[in-house]
Amino acid sequence: MTASHAIPTPTPAAPGSLPFLGHAHRLARDPLPFITSLRRHGDVVRIRIGPTPAYVVTDPALTRRVLVTDAARFAKGGKIIDALSVFFGDGLATVADGDTHLRNRRLMQPMFNKAHIATRGSAMIDQVRTMVGSWREGEHRDVCADMNDITLAAFLVALFGTDLPAHLRAEFTSLMPAIMKGTIRRTILPSWINRLPLPANRAHAERVAQLRALIDQAIDHRGRQEPDRASGTVDAPDRPAGCPHVAGAQDEAGLFTTLLTAEAGLSRRQLQDEAITLLTGAIETTGTTLAWTLYELTRHPEIERRLRAELAAVCGDRPLRQEDLDRLPYARQVLREAVRKYGPAWMVTRTAICDIDLGGHRIPRGADVVWSPYLHQHDPEYFPEPSTFDPDRWGPDRVQATRGSFYAFGDGRRKCIGESFAWIELQIILATVLQRWPNFRLASRPPRPQAVVTVKPDVMTMTYRSIVSSPES
Repeated sequence: MTASHAIPTPTPAAPGSLPFLGHAHRLARDPLPFITSLRRHGDVVRIRIGPTPAYVVTDPALTRRVLVTDAARFAKGGKIIDALSVFFGDGLATVADGDTHLRNRRLMQPMFNKAHIATRGSAMIDQVRTMVGSWREGEHRDVCADMNDITLAAFLVALFGTDLPAHLRAEFTSLMPAIMKGTIRRTILPSWINRLPLPANRAHAERVAQLRALIDQAIDHRGRQEPDRASGTVDAPDRPAGCPHVAGAQDEAGLFTTLLTAEAGLSRRQLQDEAITLLTGAIETTGTTLAWTLYELTRHPEIERRLRAELAAVCGDRPLRQEDLDRLPYARQVLREAVRKYGPAWMVTRTAICDIDLGGHRIPRGADVVWSPYLHQHDPEYFPEPSTFDPDRWGPDRVQATRGSFYAFGDGRRKCIGESFAWIELQIILATVLQRWPNFRLASRPPRPQAVVTVKPDVMTMTYRSIVSSPES
């Protein structure tokens, strides 16, 4: 219903706005307490980011209207999306709604079919086991850096295959952390600063160009392998023609082969955009979730014991296998609770494409509409004692009560296409760390959540040991 058909309710304004700055100082200084405080002021609350008004939706049912019921009236857009699109191009996360988004999503959907992802499970497990096993006993390790490195390496194996040349894997690993920092910087600075010829802006642009060149090399390498398989005469004489998913072929081929072999393929630029989007999502959200999960286990030894008992009952003394993942329901509960408590995204934007009534509030055309997974996932109506880490809230007898306010992967037609892959990768990495290291402890002070694109720990260092320490040690 548009505003012309109803008398709109005055939209409450958040307190604390400053001249010229609006609420930007709160968003910069204490964003998480600020965004969750807005629930006290109404279902829709008006804030100002500089001189520009934005409408924050605090009611999860109204967020569902924005994402699902009235999605056609709320386009992908806003400050965060505008900043990320410079890096992502027209990848699925940032491309405008319409035919291009629908076409590309349909092309990519088979990549994230659960059965298709399962063909990459063993290769991912091997990669993760090698990396986790290389850590030195007792050394202090940066948990976020480790988790980001592992998630990137596992995703590269899944995306481009096991035969991606080592020098390309190394270049991806060295380049992505700096690119992520530059991308995050662009989302929090005014757009006019990002357009200036500053050294940091030039360096970021050069790194993005390097990343696109790397992706080109990976695509070219993958493309050179496919004709060999299709001919059935080089490297794989016994494989069925044109099938990259059968035994043997799947050991080398990656998920990206789906796009390279699609009849209505993407342009080279579009392939780059989608690869960047996938790589960034794999690192930033998955790595952060794993870091927080390990931290919570150091605080809750009873949860860690239950996890280890479940893993031992399923695997015994042998390494994890792909088919074990569906038999680890408590591990999924623990990871889901980490996703709930820490985001991973804390603020997402849409743009109203017409004047619209939202819960009785008039949202003007062109306005930014903000929704926050973090805010909804700390709503005490759906998640009692939201600051408590409680995996049992995702048990079969309680999970139904949480459904209306869990938006970690979005909803509707723009819901994250890689959700199934994310859960599989999270389980593989968590289980492998637990199997390899019977004991790990926090070596730094307790981390503080900091809201950038995701909710990240400001510091987190751990030590890992092969022997379980006694309570007195």
